[in-house]
Amino acid sequence: MALFRSRTATGAGILAALLLVLIFGNQIFTEWVDRHSDGSTVWGFFLRMLTWPRWWVSPRDDSGAAARELLANDLRALLLVLFVALVLSVAAKSASGGGAFVVGWASLIFGAALAAFTTQFIISDPTMLRALAAAADASGYGLFVGWLVGIAVAAGKGAG
Repeated sequence: MALFRSRTATGAGILAALLLVLIFGNQIFTEWVDRHSDGSTVWGFFLRMLTWPRWWVSPRDDSGAAARELLANDLRALLLVLFVALVLSVAAKSASGGGAFVVGWASLIFGAALAAFTTQFIISDPTMLRALAAAADASGYGLFVGWLVGIAVAAGKGAG
């Protein structure tokens, strides 16, 4: 029964991360947020934070840099979900109660930072400093949005 619960918790966390990326990272939503939100307000800050793992269907223009940016952003969104799945598959089975919430939350922090660091080397003129800065910015996404994954993991632990 405990094995089923850990699988449910891992699956719930992965599903939550995937839904966050698909719903709030898509091109339509991110462009709307860019045009209609004010980053100097709490609501605008949170909306802009939700759009961090941006992914697009097509590049913004025909330049090679735009194509690399498209690849990096799309790969970053995919790697985010993959890294969250990896962290949860290792840690969710040993956590229970409030620990499951913390593991779910931390999985998005670590997953976002790793995805941003890894994909920073795809864009034009990559440097280690930019990769570290991207990881630091991405961990902010995990900090402010990761509680949603934490709730999903904790709820998945309770199911079964």
